[in-house]
Amino acid sequence: MKICWYNQQQLGAIVDGKVHDVSAALEALPAARYPAAPGDLLCANLDTLRAAIERLLPGAASIPVAQARFLSPVANPGKIIGVPVNYADHVAEANADQATFTDRYKGPIREQGLFLKAASSLVGPAEGVALRFPQRLTHHELELGVVIGKTAANVPLDQALSYVAGYAIALDMTVRGPEDRSLRKSVDSYSVLGPWLVTADEIADAQRLGMRLTVNGTPRQQANTAEMIIGIAEQIAWASSYYTLYPGDIIMSGTCAGVGQVLPGDLIECAIEGVGAMAVAVRASGN
Repeated sequence: MKICWYNQQQLGAIVDGKVHDVSAALEALPAARYPAAPGDLLCANLDTLRAAIERLLPGAASIPVAQARFLSPVANPGKIIGVPVNYADHVAEANADQATFTDRYKGPIREQGLFLKAASSLVGPAEGVALRFPQRLTHHELELGVVIGKTAANVPLDQALSYVAGYAIALDMTVRGPEDRSLRKSVDSYSVLGPWLVTADEIADAQRLGMRLTVNGTPRQQANTAEMIIGIAEQIAWASSYYTLYPGDIIMSGTCAGVGQVLPGDLIECAIEGVGAMAVAVRASGN
């Protein structure tokens, strides 16, 4: 199933090229209370929600996908986890241009460790990217977004994928410079997720998905998730050995070579096989 938030915070299900308004399915979720349990309420109750959506679909109003304004398919992530230099061609790219990437990129992934992005940086594709520091380089980084579906701590590798709710396209936008990654990647709008959540059962093998990105129609990035240095299951197991993962937590699983600068007025278009495609406009902060 493909599930989204769209337009005026409506809940949608994508079927046959249309977005069906299934907002009434939210009534099936347990009532939110304060203090709330950690995690995204929808992701934590995905099975219950899917059953309610199936009941509503036959009579749900719909609009074409092209007319929908897609928000992030995860509304309330606890954390966004980044996996650095997880494709060999990007490692070579970074090592060859220390002036841009700095020597922070030296060493294998296990030595560098995972990093966190502020949840406040998350937006959907329709909201676009607002460049905060026009005097500095901001680069696009296309990644497969992995959304956690249930609480996970010290997860064994062979069970890790059972904790996945689904997948989405992710853009890990990055200000280049000497500061720690978590600072430079946590700017408002610098985590784009969309256009919808594809539930895990619809992806036969998330470790074999082609992906591509263009800017203003010019190809920039192209790879396959099979090329990851550390695979998705290992990422989940590794992350859960350090901190508990909660429903709605997002892992941005690493980018390939071809990262490059974006400027106000640019249009980033990206697609991942089996997941979908999305277009993201770039603007100056405040516009």
